Amino acid sequence: METHIITLTFHDCAIRYGLSEADVHEFVDLGLLHPAPDTPNALREEPDHIARLARLHHELGLSKDSLEVIMAMRQRLEQLQQELTQQRARVRQLELFLRGSGPMLDLD
Repeated sequence: METHIITLTFHDCAIRYGLSEADVHEFVDLGLLHPAPDTPNALREEPDHIARLARLHHELGLSKDSLEVIMAMRQRLEQLQQELTQQRARVRQLELFLRGSGPMLDLD
């Protein structure tokens, strides 16, 4: 899955995603959004991630603390999905090897 990262100012983020600049600052302070290392008052983030945060905050009215928990759970779920994909590949490889159909490859 390809990741598309953009850099935009807090002000542009507020306009584009309907967040206040104060909300953007709080999201950065909570670690929910990442500041751009080379540009002051700017973010370096995936547009989908920003949109997801804005949607959860506005449409569901979730508090910033709740958002922190939800985003941590989402990140963990993505990690588990990657691990599951890797384990499935290992199982397929082992099955092929046991049937004598192919060599064992290191997937780490």
